[in-house]
Amino acid sequence: MNTFTRRQHLQTLAASVASFAMASEAHAANPNVAYGQATLSSSIRSRFIENVNGLTVHMLEAGFETPNRPCVLFLHGFPELAYSWRKVMVRLAEAGYHTVAPDQRGFGRTTGWDSGYEADLTSFSTLNMVRDALTLVSALGYRSVDVVGHDAGSPIAAWCALVRPDVFRSVAMMNAPFGGTPALPRSSAQPPSPNLDDQLAALPRPRKYYQRYYMTREADNDIRNCPQGLPAFFRAYYYFKSADWKGNQPFPLKARTAEEMAKMPAYYVMDLKKNMAETVAEYMPGAAGIAASKWFTDEDVAVYASEYGRTGFQGGLQGYRRSLEPRNNAELLTFSGRTIDVPSVFISGKSDWGVYQTPGAAEAMRTKACTKMTGFHLIQGAGHWVQQEQPEEVSRLLTEFLRQNAS
Repeated sequence: MNTFTRRQHLQTLAASVASFAMASEAHAANPNVAYGQATLSSSIRSRFIENVNGLTVHMLEAGFETPNRPCVLFLHGFPELAYSWRKVMVRLAEAGYHTVAPDQRGFGRTTGWDSGYEADLTSFSTLNMVRDALTLVSALGYRSVDVVGHDAGSPIAAWCALVRPDVFRSVAMMNAPFGGTPALPRSSAQPPSPNLDDQLAALPRPRKYYQRYYMTREADNDIRNCPQGLPAFFRAYYYFKSADWKGNQPFPLKARTAEEMAKMPAYYVMDLKKNMAETVAEYMPGAAGIAASKWFTDEDVAVYASEYGRTGFQGGLQGYRRSLEPRNNAELLTFSGRTIDVPSVFISGKSDWGVYQTPGAAEAMRTKACTKMTGFHLIQGAGHWVQQEQPEEVSRLLTEFLRQNAS
């Protein structure tokens, strides 16, 4: 574990500011994108699509020059952007696809969403996020697409394929397994489930689950205005969840109990009295580790820090809070017992704990939730950010999957 010192903070901040300045000066490298001008391939452009389920959607796209190509829709997670797909979307465009990656509701340059903690969470409901994707596909003139989701985008992609298999003809899920639709309650007399929050807080080392923390009013400000600054936050957060941090050696958990869940790293099961910025600061890589991170450069860090510095994190955090909205859960119960019946594939990093953070979900996905799953891939040398850490292998697997299931 590396102790994050003031000197490291100042060095990292100075490097990130310099990188952002260079990015601004070098915007002519790709003037056709809304951010990442110095880092995004010249084959990528930004486009703003109005009237998408109440949003004006900013998206990145590649492979748009040739008409009538099959379309692949990429849905990012948290704390990410459409930018997270920059490496994979170019490779798939070279393979003959029109690749589209929107900033999802709550993120980046997409507008029309409420960033307040008191926002109506129904607009961030799972099925409304599906409607966002469905409306965007229609606005682009497609009748069907392949959909790929990572992290928080993975369950949205899964629900797209489950609810509208006529439009979403195949689905690739990354890092977050889809364990299936919620079960209808059998009896009102069922005993209540043990309170995981109370159990975690009662451990000898008191803990809390990161998703519960992300639901709190304080989370946005804790991160947005963290003492180390956003460049250092993103550097540490991405490092801590990647294969670069050798402490990521995941394995299946036996049950959703406090004792089992506490076996995961602190970015998932946090110390009770620490916020996320404080948690990841302790794992800030040193100068050698930063220099070795070819997959996540200072210029990349600067893009995320600049965008989240502008918008804050609450829009993305609303997705964690939607489970608090009874109507969201009631809507999903409508589909209880339904399965994903289009071709599906799962791709993750071998060093990613996300595969196992919900005990039993990966096995349920492979045996019950998806009836046409063609592959379950854990990629060596990748953690949570698999499409950024190992884009060549992810692109190869996706291209193979798409070609096998082309209609």
